[in-house]
Amino acid sequence: MIRFALADLKRLWAGSVVIVLLVALAVALGVGVTLQERALRLGSARAAEKFYVIVGAPGSETQLVLSAVFLQPAALPLMPGEVLAELNDDPRVEWAAPVGFGDFHAGYPIVGTTTTLIEGTAGGFSRGGMFRTEGEAVVGSAVPLQPGETIVPTHGQVEQGGHEHEGVRYRVSGRLNSTGTPWDRAILVPIQAVWHVHGMGLAPGHDEHGQGHGHEDEHAGHDHAGHDAAHENDEAHGHRGLDADAPLDEDWHRGALPGLPAVLVKPRTIADAYRLRQDYRADGRTLAVFPGEVLTSLYATLGDARQVLAVIASGTQLLVAAALLMVTVIHVGQRRRQIGALRAFGAPRSAVFGIVWLELSMLVGLG
Repeated sequence: MIRFALADLKRLWAGSVVIVLLVALAVALGVGVTLQERALRLGSARAAEKFYVIVGAPGSETQLVLSAVFLQPAALPLMPGEVLAELNDDPRVEWAAPVGFGDFHAGYPIVGTTTTLIEGTAGGFSRGGMFRTEGEAVVGSAVPLQPGETIVPTHGQVEQGGHEHEGVRYRVSGRLNSTGTPWDRAILVPIQAVWHVHGMGLAPGHDEHGQGHGHEDEHAGHDHAGHDAAHENDEAHGHRGLDADAPLDEDWHRGALPGLPAVLVKPRTIADAYRLRQDYRADGRTLAVFPGEVLTSLYATLGDARQVLAVIASGTQLLVAAALLMVTVIHVGQRRRQIGALRAFGAPRSAVFGIVWLELSMLVGLG
């Protein structure tokens, strides 16, 4: 019986291949929808698990999380820089690290931050070590750079009209282990280097600098409009203020810090996390969020989309099933003579029935 079915499928190989492909497509669509959503949930949860509380300026909670955790380019509003000093002085906070965006290198985001954030969230170094001066950088595992290589930053992405920071270069000091998060594609530099490059940080030997430069604050907040004017303003206000050999200074002082798009906070306890979120949501200057809560709302939206895709996948599978039944009926009709011959040679009805459905089962199984 099996030999007869295989010979029949070989004789009608073109139609058999089409049926197998249809079945495979229907199954792949159904399985792909489920696996894709699950992978998205697991990947996003892994990316956010080390970020406990995110503090930013009032605005979109979703965009704050997407930019601070998933490094999605966006124009974030800025909160007062003194918030960072307040968080560092707060006994409920284990550590607080600022992040600054806006620059890229070959499509990879350059993120200004501190050694505290890298030590608290990264999984160690595969090569090299931490940056120790303003001109050094640490790269994620997915960035194709090695220690000792040079990074040329551009403000914004080149294909979107970004411009190169003239005279600014970073040297890679270390390469991080893989974390399976978007931060594997990040280039991490000292936050004070980002401030100095954009003319908004503390200049060496000065007490305060940058609090009055509104356009530079927009620079660090990812506002990519008006690149040419911003470039001219940068040069007029010390755009090339980066001292590559300057040692790091991560002792923050109130009133001496420029605006910040986001600060990542690790509380000492769960209770402290809820108190911090409440306090920094109530003062009107800032917005504090739990990344997990924001992701939950995103998952709900994704769940609705998944239901739509699941219905489409189910409809596709039903259509394929109907097509298979139709092909079976046509196939049986075309083989009346062959079936009659089998019956004439003494083949029982069950054998003929088994051959037809065996062929169909083999096609479905292959698909």
